[in-house]
Amino acid sequence: MANLRLMITLITVLVYLLPSFAKSSESTKVITLPKSLNLTLLTDPSTISTASHDYGNVTTVTPGGVLCPSSSAEIFRLLRYAANGETIFQVAARSQGHSLNGQASVSGGVVINMTCLADITVSEDKEYADVAGGTLWVDVLRETAEQGVSPVSWTDYLHISVGGTLSNAGIGGQMFRNGPQISNVLELDVITGKGETLACSPQLNPELFYGVLGGLGQFGIISRARIVLNHAPKRAKWFKMLYSDFTAFTKDQESLISMNNDTGVDYVEGQLLMSNGIVDTSFFPPSDQSKVADLVKNHSIIYVLEVAKYYDDPTVPTTVQVIDKLTKTLSYLSGFISMHDVSYFDFLNRVQVEEDKLRSLALWEVPHPWLNLYVPKTQILDFHNGVVKDILLKQNSTSGVALFYPTNRNKWDNRMSAMIPDEDIFYVVGLLQSASSQNVQEVESVNEAIIRFCKDSGIKIKQYLMHFTRKEDWVEHFGSKWGAFSKRKDLFDPKKLLSPGQDIF
Repeated sequence: MANLRLMITLITVLVYLLPSFAKSSESTKVITLPKSLNLTLLTDPSTISTASHDYGNVTTVTPGGVLCPSSSAEIFRLLRYAANGETIFQVAARSQGHSLNGQASVSGGVVINMTCLADITVSEDKEYADVAGGTLWVDVLRETAEQGVSPVSWTDYLHISVGGTLSNAGIGGQMFRNGPQISNVLELDVITGKGETLACSPQLNPELFYGVLGGLGQFGIISRARIVLNHAPKRAKWFKMLYSDFTAFTKDQESLISMNNDTGVDYVEGQLLMSNGIVDTSFFPPSDQSKVADLVKNHSIIYVLEVAKYYDDPTVPTTVQVIDKLTKTLSYLSGFISMHDVSYFDFLNRVQVEEDKLRSLALWEVPHPWLNLYVPKTQILDFHNGVVKDILLKQNSTSGVALFYPTNRNKWDNRMSAMIPDEDIFYVVGLLQSASSQNVQEVESVNEAIIRFCKDSGIKIKQYLMHFTRKEDWVEHFGSKWGAFSKRKDLFDPKKLLSPGQDIF
């Protein structure tokens, strides 16, 4: 998501009450914990309601109680009791609930509110930070940047938790250089489904370490993560350039992600502007906004290349050279380039301004039937022609954003649970549509048509933030890793207590 994307995505959506369209779970059971555990489950209607919904707003899954732990020891006691007690219940760790289909929910079990555990400690040498699992990335940024350092990989939206993104991958426009967030972790403290608290790293309990990173919460709950830090730049030069030719657009993106650190940019993403959607021209100067709208109308699709170069001193030769390359050697449409100069913090936290606007208009909590895909580079043109042109562009209207940008496979560690295509370069495609109670099923049908097209055409996609309901789909998703993934479940969560909302086991 980039600046104003959420506003454009959602401002056109009518807001309806969730119960009119949410998919509901079965009735819940009452959970009673022995007093000896010294744990208090919250069961008031407001807390239960909050824990029953997520950002997707297309499901309702009601837990039997919510634990707001004062320390990781309380999570340990809860899981040890669940694993060894006569009364067995399932457990889901949840922070901001930024999942889409109830992945961080549990019917009749216990939701652990990880936001109750938030803490950041920067090491004396400032090479890493020890961060509690429920800490928001925006708070990590604030704390570390004040000390002149920063994590090196970011999601586009920062008001999500460290444990949440590390359980998936943590992707964004910097990962072509530094990898996803799971590639920038030195150590973890994990509370397993067996009720054990284990420190793990590539050298210590590596099976758990690699399993948890991208492991969808199946093996343990991350209570602490040691995150890699580096120098925090002061500012960012933030560019957007327009293309009418998809091949030129992808060629320039792929060229940018192949440059070395000194002569290249620090962030690369892309977006599609389509004539059947709302066209956001706000990044461009007022004198150019009508021209941008006309381009989209005339070409049906315009491709936006979005890049940023971080810097401290704008006069440093390498900074000047990078900017010169952007303005003189890329193949964007002549004259259609715009640049904003912003602080490093404001660039990384750019989506928050739009969230605040949407919340003030009661347009934040609407259905989000998103579809996030990884597409191999060799098949991206087929995907574009078959999905963007023949499916998305033929809809009467679209109410969302389409992100399109490449990244490098060599920045990922295949020992981790996360799955990506087996090509050196693959594209992140985010079809971030919003819906109302009247058309949420229609949007989900479009998503299903896209998946069906890819399967029928042999396009070897991998889904991100996926929600399969059949075991065979999970087996296909993990492919050669399924055996190891299943064995790790038996090893660290043999009673299948953790993260049942993923519907894997």
